[in-house]
Amino acid sequence: MANTYLSRTQGSGNRQIFTQSFWCKIADPSGTQTLAGTFDDSNNYNYCYLDGGNLKLQWKASGSVTATLDTNRKFRDTNAWYHIVYAVDTTQSTSSDRIKLYVNGVQETSFSTATYPTLNRYTEVNGNGITHRIGSIDGSQQYFNGIMSYVAHIDGTQELPTIFGETDATTGEWKIKTTITPSVGWGTNGFLILKDGNSLTDQSSNSNNFTLGGGTLTNTLDNPSNNFCTMSPIMQPKNSSMDVFKYGNLFCGGSSSVSDYSACGSIGVNTGKWYWEIKIEDADNTRNLGIVRADKINISTTFGFYVGSAGNSTTTAFTAGLRGSDGVFINKAGGSQTNTDISTTFTTGDIMAIALDLTSSTKTIQFYKNGSASGSAQTLDNAFVDDFVLPACRLDGGQTVTFNFGNGYFGTTAITTNSGNGYAGAEGKSKFNYQPPTGHSALTTKGLNQ
Repeated sequence: MANTYLSRTQGSGNRQIFTQSFWCKIADPSGTQTLAGTFDDSNNYNYCYLDGGNLKLQWKASGSVTATLDTNRKFRDTNAWYHIVYAVDTTQSTSSDRIKLYVNGVQETSFSTATYPTLNRYTEVNGNGITHRIGSIDGSQQYFNGIMSYVAHIDGTQELPTIFGETDATTGEWKIKTTITPSVGWGTNGFLILKDGNSLTDQSSNSNNFTLGGGTLTNTLDNPSNNFCTMSPIMQPKNSSMDVFKYGNLFCGGSSSVSDYSACGSIGVNTGKWYWEIKIEDADNTRNLGIVRADKINISTTFGFYVGSAGNSTTTAFTAGLRGSDGVFINKAGGSQTNTDISTTFTTGDIMAIALDLTSSTKTIQFYKNGSASGSAQTLDNAFVDDFVLPACRLDGGQTVTFNFGNGYFGTTAITTNSGNGYAGAEGKSKFNYQPPTGHSALTTKGLNQ
């Protein structure tokens, strides 16, 4: 949602009691990023935001700060969905009960700064004629960098997080409730948006629809019930980091002045059949696309992994990759390496794909270009699955790629095949530009648990 925000002008509601709920997947925890808030002017506002990974609240009235919460805990996981609930009742006699923060169903109680509002304090929230924004404090700054889903606001009730989520009886994990029933009602300004895809139509009992204030909304399949793999801005070797991760970490790129940028995906596997696609976004014919074994990633060295290359094999055992114009390189235990020339080149707009088969006694990796196999399936050392295998890439300066792990987009460009519906993996909950091989799933939680 970077540079994207939503807005709605409020009616007259309860300015002392309300609850807000957000499911969000953070793309980059750095900087100051607004989840939601109301902004009258720089001296009068209330908002919930992330700041360098900390979850914070700040209220200001007539230029004076009236409430502040700043968590000690950092929220830097770019791989999973967080559920954040911000519940307010300034009529409570105990000051710490006037604002409550919950993350994944658990109340936050450890704060580096905690200033609670005075008894019966009125806020900007639910103020008549004041703009409520999602994803930016004022429509021009502090944009949220990531994905949001099931954004809800309840006017007039301080709710518990169990209205919005529950603990999974099997896994013990906090999971979404797709039906939300407030204990009293939604209230005048209550709403539920981004419930099904990128719809801004209010799904509560009200008709408090939002509008797109700026930017572009992407209707990704990535959601709290089905978490998709992305590229990780955290798992990168020292001095070898991508300059740019964007579009929900599906875009990777590096500076034109620096070479050997490496990155890997957020979901690893050691069994099963898996498929993903990579779009070439520039004309350079060399880049490395493949996999790396998770325990071989060393983020403290410059070449923590070097996907599918003729060089540095001794430091990168257990990577496999296709390098444009050079072929497939597979690094094995002890630094040994095999190379197969499959005569594949990359051009702008090409859609490459990788099919990984870790189920049989012979593990294989198969590369594709624009729906056709590039050479034959290449055999992997069985030791590849001694630990989890992750999607990976290495880019030289200025090269860029976008990934589709089955969410239906290359960056912000939707797939267009099969009338825009694409082709699903074996798990049935994904959209690819080309048909995955039989039995191959998307790297998602649905795929892992099918």
